[in-house]
Amino acid sequence: MKLVLLRIQAVFIKELIQLRRDKMTFGMVIMIPLVQLILFGYAINTNVRHIPVGVVDISQTAISRVLVQTISATQVVKFTHQYFSIEAAQAAIDKSEVRAVLIIPNDVDQRIVTHPSAGFGLPPASDEESSRPIAQWLVDGSDTMIAGAIKSLRYMPLAELFKKPANRYTPTFEVTLLYNPEQRSAVNIVPGLVGIILTMTMIMFTAGAIVREKERGNLEMLIATPVRSIELMLGKIIPYIFIGLLQVFIILGIGYTVFGVPINGGLGQLAGVTLLFISASLTLGLVISTIASTQLQSTQMTIFVLLPSILLSGFMFPYEGMPVAAQNIAEVLPATHFMRLIRGVVLRDVDSIEMAFDVYWLILFTIAGLTIASLRFRKNLE
Repeated sequence: MKLVLLRIQAVFIKELIQLRRDKMTFGMVIMIPLVQLILFGYAINTNVRHIPVGVVDISQTAISRVLVQTISATQVVKFTHQYFSIEAAQAAIDKSEVRAVLIIPNDVDQRIVTHPSAGFGLPPASDEESSRPIAQWLVDGSDTMIAGAIKSLRYMPLAELFKKPANRYTPTFEVTLLYNPEQRSAVNIVPGLVGIILTMTMIMFTAGAIVREKERGNLEMLIATPVRSIELMLGKIIPYIFIGLLQVFIILGIGYTVFGVPINGGLGQLAGVTLLFISASLTLGLVISTIASTQLQSTQMTIFVLLPSILLSGFMFPYEGMPVAAQNIAEVLPATHFMRLIRGVVLRDVDSIEMAFDVYWLILFTIAGLTIASLRFRKNLE
C-alpha cells in the first residue's frame, strides 16, 4: 500500500512540475474563469440602458423639447441623432445608426391638452382624439430586448408635462416594431447563430493547423518545398471557406423553412459579408496556431476567444447594455461586426456599403491576421 501511495505521489509531483513548465496551460487555468467572472459580473447587463435613438421633431416647439428631455431622464434611451424626415430616420435604423426613432407630430401641443391624463380640464372633440398617443416610436424590433425596453415607455407617466400620472389604459406613445412585429426570438437568434457557429468552427479548424503539422512531423516536408509562408497560410484557409458557406446555407435554410425567419436581403450581399467574416475568423485561427505549441493549447486559446465573441458581440445580450470598456473590447472582435452585417442584410435588406465601417474592419482584420501569421511562421524546425 505504501508503494502504491509513493507511485501516485511521484506521478502527482511530475504533473505539477509539467504544469508549471507549461505556462500557456497554467495561464488559461487562471484566465478563463477570471474572464468569465468579469464578463458576467461587469460587462453583461440584461437591464438595457442608454439605447441610442434619434428624433424627428416635426413640431419644433418648446413642449417637444421638454418631451425629449423628459424621456432622456429615464436613462432607457439616449438621443444621439436628429433627423428631418421619417424616411431618413428609418434609413438610420436600417443601418443600425440608431435602434429607434421618436416621431413628434406637429400637433403635439393639442394632443397633450386633450390627452386623458393631462388634467387640463379641456374635453376632447371626440373619443378618437382622446385616445391619440402624443408621439410615435419606430423601433428596430429584430432585437427583442431592445424592443421590450422601448415598449416599456409606451405608458410612460410624463409627470413633467401632465403634472400627474398618465392613465395606464391610454398609451402615451404609439410603438411600431419594424422587421419583427411579433417579437419572435428566433428572428434575432438565427442570423446571430451563423456568426457564433462560424466563429467556433472556423477558428477551431485553423487554430491547430500549424501545430498539427509539427506534431505529425509534416513540417519537415514543408521545409523542403518552395512554399512561402503566405502561400501556406492561404492554402490552409481556402478549403474551410467552402465548409463555412455550407454551414451558413444549413443554418439559414433551416431557419427559413422551420422557424420562419425571413431572408430579406440579396444572396449576393449575404455571400459577400459571410466570406469576409469567414476569412477574418480563419486568419484569427492561424494566428493562434502560430502561437500555440500543442493542439491542447490551441484549443484553450480558441475557447478564450470564443467566450467574448459569444457574450460581447450582441448575440445573447444587447451591445448597448454593456459598459464602454466592454464595448471597446467587442469592437475588436470580428463577430461583433458580422452580427451587425448579417442582421442588417438578412432582416433589414441593407446594402453592405451602407455599413461600410463593419465591412472595412473585417477586411483590415483579415489582412492584419494573414500578415501576423506569415511573419510568425518560420519554415524551420524551431
